[in-house]
Amino acid sequence: MSYTQLNPVSSQAAWHGSDMVNRKSEWAQKLSDAELSELYDLVRSLRSKSDDLLKLSRADVPLPILRDRLVALRNELLHGRGFATRSGMPVEDHTLEDNAWAYWAIGLHLGDAVPQNGKNHMLGHVIDLGLDYSEPDTRGYQTRARLPYHTDYSDIVGLLCIRAAKQGGRSSIVSSVAIYNEMLRRHPDLVEALTQPIPRTRWGEVPADQKPWAMIPIFMPTAEGIVTTYVRSAIRKGQSLDGGPHITAEQEAAFDAIDELAADPVFHLDMDFAPGDMQYLNNHVIMHSRSTY
Repeated sequence: MSYTQLNPVSSQAAWHGSDMVNRKSEWAQKLSDAELSELYDLVRSLRSKSDDLLKLSRADVPLPILRDRLVALRNELLHGRGFATRSGMPVEDHTLEDNAWAYWAIGLHLGDAVPQNGKNHMLGHVIDLGLDYSEPDTRGYQTRARLPYHTDYSDIVGLLCIRAAKQGGRSSIVSSVAIYNEMLRRHPDLVEALTQPIPRTRWGEVPADQKPWAMIPIFMPTAEGIVTTYVRSAIRKGQSLDGGPHITAEQEAAFDAIDELAADPVFHLDMDFAPGDMQYLNNHVIMHSRSTY
């Protein structure tokens, strides 16, 4: 595909962090007492009948008071600016298990759950397990390392803060649509390199008859706009795999340009989490990072 065929994308998802700072009321909402009472009353009822939240379906969690706000949240994630936060979950007043069930119930209204890794973990803990981030099979959320701007592999990713980090742990998000548009303006030649398949590690989770790396473009134009999937650490780790194809100098320069734009305060939006805060991101249009802690 020639970069002359690529066009900027006009959508609500093409936002700038410097604008969103002053528009927090549009994307940050607090759950009401009535909504939270409904949610945790439902959790108590469900847990009295079952000990396996994975067996729940959306029909099991009707949430008539909260449901309309969750429908609006899903629509905002998929068709709007692509991110939102919700606060007020009384996590310190409930057990970890109750909070997991409450969070899961909300998630069922946003989509279908998918495993986070080859071990079929459906809920993961963002916590330092003392692992080495440089190892090809280690995921960043299992370490204390800074996570550069990246996307995850599901359509929507959510996070519930149970305990704030002792230090650091700040989340920064950036519109990958805005980054794509700016790349077209500043570096149209490099954008073309990002529409070509690029190797990245499969994190040791290799399907039968497949290579330990996958070939995936960074930018994928669609009829609706642009889908971005970018994990530079996975690309870097893919280079260490035996027999894996190597990236080009042009692609490396394109990654540098993406990272430089994402680090610009004009583009990214910083967030600090308190217990009970939830963050939801559409991975197709949002990249995110985490500071060290």
